[in-house]
Amino acid sequence: MTADIALIRSSFKAVEPHGSQVTGYFYDHLFTNHPGVRPLFAPHIDEQRDRLWAALGALVANIENTETLTTMLQNLGRRHVGYGALAEHYPAVGASLIATLKHYAGNDWTPEVEESWVAVYGVISETMIAAGETASR
Repeated sequence: MTADIALIRSSFKAVEPHGSQVTGYFYDHLFTNHPGVRPLFAPHIDEQRDRLWAALGALVANIENTETLTTMLQNLGRRHVGYGALAEHYPAVGASLIATLKHYAGNDWTPEVEESWVAVYGVISETMIAAGETASR
C-alpha cells in the first residue's frame, strides 16, 4: 500500500475549513471507541487539540520532506512515551484519525484517499513507536 501525496493534500484541504471541529470530533471518537486511552490525556484537552491540528498541518506540509518529517515524528514519539503512550495505543489513534478525516472530507473521501491515509498513518506510527522505544531504553 502506498500513499498518493496529491490525495493526502487534497483531502486535507477539504477538511481544513472545519478547523477545531476536526480535533473535537477526533477526541470524541477516540474516547468513545477506545476509553482505555482517556487517562493518557489531561482532563481539559483544548491545548492538545491545537497541537494535534498543528501537527496534522505540519505533516501534510512536509509530507515530501522526508528528513523534516522524520525528525518531527521522532520527536513526537519520544514525547509521547513520557505521556504513557504505548505501541498498542497507536491503532486506536489511527482508527479515530481515519474516521475523523472521512467524516469531514465528505464526498472527497474515496477508497484511494483512505488507502493513502492508512499508508501515511502506518509510517507515522512506525516512526513514532520506534523513536519512543529507543527513548524508553
